[in-house]
Amino acid sequence: MERWPWPSGGAWLLVAARALLQLLRSDLRLGRPLLAALALLAALDWLCQRLLPPLVALAVLAAAGWIALSCLARPPRLPVATRAVLITGCDTGFGKEAAKKLDAMGFMVLATVLDVDSPGALELRACCSSNLKLLQMDLTKPADISRALEFTKAHTTSTGLWGLVNNAGCNDVVADVELSPVATFRSCMEVNFFGALQLTKGLLPLLRRSRGRIVTVGSPAGDMPYPCLAAYGTSKAAMVLLMDTVSCELLPWGIKVSVIQPGCFKTESVLNVSHWERRKQLLLANLPQELLQAYGEDYIEHLHGQFLHSLRLALPDVSPVIDAIIDALLAPEPRRRYYPGRGVGLMYFIHYYLPEGLRRRFLQAFFINPCLPRALRPGQPSPTPTHTQGAAQVPDPNLGPSPMEAQ
Repeated sequence: MERWPWPSGGAWLLVAARALLQLLRSDLRLGRPLLAALALLAALDWLCQRLLPPLVALAVLAAAGWIALSCLARPPRLPVATRAVLITGCDTGFGKEAAKKLDAMGFMVLATVLDVDSPGALELRACCSSNLKLLQMDLTKPADISRALEFTKAHTTSTGLWGLVNNAGCNDVVADVELSPVATFRSCMEVNFFGALQLTKGLLPLLRRSRGRIVTVGSPAGDMPYPCLAAYGTSKAAMVLLMDTVSCELLPWGIKVSVIQPGCFKTESVLNVSHWERRKQLLLANLPQELLQAYGEDYIEHLHGQFLHSLRLALPDVSPVIDAIIDALLAPEPRRRYYPGRGVGLMYFIHYYLPEGLRRRFLQAFFINPCLPRALRPGQPSPTPTHTQGAAQVPDPNLGPSPMEAQ
């Protein structure tokens, strides 16, 4: 069949015009999905030129391009109008960036911070409008939560409360369960679960009235057995299960609940290497002697080094997480789960569909692959168990994070 010289130019002009229009209206985002769609269209164009008559090829390519752009287009969102949203943990990270973005979109933002004089709080004051209100709140203190509830009711009498974003969280230890103090498990549960639970329950009357949204930032560590993140992961798993239960219970009230499971991003807490170094030193200083002999100091140093190495792979652009929060707040039918971040979908595929041995190896290769404890290495004597009521029984309370560090 004779090749036709005009390479489907009319179809490409149509696709380009629609893509440009969608980009100008912010209905389309430059990224890998768009580039992949254009590459597939180019391959389809090549095939059409060789297998189909010119007019048929032109129609096929134009239809394929139109369908691809329709699938990539963002669904229509609800108008912002005078909607009010409460976001926790706005000192740093996702909370701070979400507060700035929602304020720029016209939301009334009630942003809770651990310290109203922190750098993050001062940045929000400087760059946001008067519609953003800062409030000090420590999720480990019921009095602070009660004050935040009253503050929210007072500032949403005319607008109502449309959304709650449970973003605040803490993690202050990276170690095996046996090496992690019980106080660390309790502190993670206080912030990541009990504090968020008390705040959510207190705001439900306002959310029922507005038929609004609850958005919770979880973690893949709550779905998968990440090595050395048991304290953090169990608290996130509890919160996600609570949100699934709440989602079913609040369905008759019209409240929609979403959970965001982000990958690893370069937030301030991730980049704070000195903080993780201090936590490691506290762990070593307060570890019972029996455990230190059984595992060895080099074992903990190895865990710490691998953890810091995994943080170097964190993504610098947090906008996928912010986009997911916005979609959960404004989409007519938001998803129950969002998975922003490169490689998160692959992690969940491996977790759900591959054998247990492959799942474990993947997490060890991707995150932390512990070395052998000292007592299990060849030529090392087995440690003698200690049965005294000493330091092995009582963890130092100083190792648990303070409320200032927790959030």
